[in-house]
Amino acid sequence: MHTKFTFYLWATGLFMLSFWGQAQAQDPRFSQFYAAPHQLNPAMNGVFEGSFRLTANYRELYASILGSDAFRTMAAGAEFRNKVGRSSDFYSLSFSALRDVVGISDFNRFHAYIGGSYLKQLSSNRYRSSDQYLIAGAQIGAGQRSFDWGRLWFSNQFNTAQAIIDYSRDNGEGFSRRETNLFMDFNAGVLWYAILDDNASVYAGGAMYHLNRPNISFVESRVEILDTKWVGHAGGELPFSQQLSLLPAVAVMGQNKGMSITGGANVRYTNRDWKEIAIRAGAWAHVSNRLEKGTHLDAIAVTTMLEMERWVLGLSYDLTSSVLATANNARGAFEVSFIYVQPSKLRFRVNCPRF
Repeated sequence: MHTKFTFYLWATGLFMLSFWGQAQAQDPRFSQFYAAPHQLNPAMNGVFEGSFRLTANYRELYASILGSDAFRTMAAGAEFRNKVGRSSDFYSLSFSALRDVVGISDFNRFHAYIGGSYLKQLSSNRYRSSDQYLIAGAQIGAGQRSFDWGRLWFSNQFNTAQAIIDYSRDNGEGFSRRETNLFMDFNAGVLWYAILDDNASVYAGGAMYHLNRPNISFVESRVEILDTKWVGHAGGELPFSQQLSLLPAVAVMGQNKGMSITGGANVRYTNRDWKEIAIRAGAWAHVSNRLEKGTHLDAIAVTTMLEMERWVLGLSYDLTSSVLATANNARGAFEVSFIYVQPSKLRFRVNCPRF
């Protein structure tokens, strides 16, 4: 019995440490990346039809294995958009924050940003206020990492005679610092989109995160660089009829040696009433690279979204398709997104694509 207990403890510890290492190396991601504008591209700031927008996202990963110690990611943002003089250009200001809590160590990542963007009109015609826009955006803010030493144990604290963990023993690690210094962080991106027709659009963009490559080390005398992350994304809306359309999209992200691709589509149906109600449903595949070589299908996310005039509520669930499916019975991540847009009081409005 002691042998089984010891094996269980070591297996759990190795599992947690392996994911902790990945968490330090790579930023968290959302399956509903199209509903998390501040985490996808700073140039998404201001790309909406209204005067201000509120967004919120929540993701819970591996609760089927880790229970109350599941990985949790929370993000929120607020944007305010204004017209530039008498032109058809706009500028937008934003505030956003992200908090990520990882596993039993309570490893915590926090980022807060202020952002800005400029929406430059490229073309227009007499039938609509705008056809094409090019947007440049940037974010500047601060971040910090922390974790709870009291929730971790090390080999020096394992009592082999009784097969128990003795937290009163010295862990032998030589330091007890729980957080990093506050560090500055800088992100930037660009986005282009075109409105082709009613319910028809196309867009493409790219962004770079952590351009200043801040030091995130827990040890004062060491330097541990937060690697720059690059993002490329594209999508659009393809109409089948006045009520039915397809919204395909893809996002590719890379950081250090890690890379992931999420792609798929949502089908959108609307009643086309003056109080427009629409529903969406779709499927998305997430592919990531293996650290040794090659790539694999990590998860398949099924989504559903409800649009009610000013707000959009999205729900999704990730079905694990990697080797981890054996351990968690394919139960991966639950995710919810919320978007609220306040309509503009101005007569002039800008047409934006649906994401």
